[in-house]
Amino acid sequence: MLTFTCTPDPAVRQVQAVPETPDIETSSADYARRFAGPAGKYLLDTQARAVGAVLARLPPGAALDVGGGHGQLVDLLESRDWKVTVHGTDRVCEENLRGLHGKRNCDYVQGDLLALPAADRSYDLVIAVRLISHMTDWRRLVAEMCRVARRTVVLDYPSTFALNALTPLLFGLKKSLEGNTRIYGSFSKSELAAEFEKHGFRPVRQVKQFFLPMVLHRMARGAVLLRGAETMFRVLGFTAIAGSPVIVQLERATVASA
Repeated sequence: MLTFTCTPDPAVRQVQAVPETPDIETSSADYARRFAGPAGKYLLDTQARAVGAVLARLPPGAALDVGGGHGQLVDLLESRDWKVTVHGTDRVCEENLRGLHGKRNCDYVQGDLLALPAADRSYDLVIAVRLISHMTDWRRLVAEMCRVARRTVVLDYPSTFALNALTPLLFGLKKSLEGNTRIYGSFSKSELAAEFEKHGFRPVRQVKQFFLPMVLHRMARGAVLLRGAETMFRVLGFTAIAGSPVIVQLERATVASA
């Protein structure tokens, strides 16, 4: 039998896990510029409608916006009478939230994405957009969101069953338009549902946002023609079948069955 012994040799460097901090970039001015102009407004308005649709049946309470230094959800949540706390991994996330994005009335907490600074079941709603697809250890993020949520988790994810699957082919074009774009992970509905089920949550509603890849809307600068095409795809049911990103609402099983 082999035995391994760790010795305090100063020549041996201890390797520590590097904290995951994708929310620093998503809170930044560079990231905000992706949503400037007509195309950006269209993308954010569509996201707001999708999030609003899954929140429509929920009674308001305390909400934790995980990695939400981009400020994209604060106004929507507050308009529906949620008491909003934004989470960030670094002081710069709060500085950007307050100064760059002008969200000064919500609360803010700082801490690790994989060890959220909150007690078990301390928020009625735990929500995150533009986050999970940039996480390496996304399963631990799911576990933390479920731990902190009293009843509901809402998040968005790029779907593998969509034209979004063309992303590797369009990445060069996307990077030329956005400059600092990042590779991101996509998920299947069953993959995410299985992971949430481990923590006692199940999906109860989803809204798919776009049938066409979002980069095409940016390339066309939010052209009315493409927006009209999206409306047509939505009416014909194409978006419901193969749309992306997906906003999904998950409920703690004991709450959903009550």
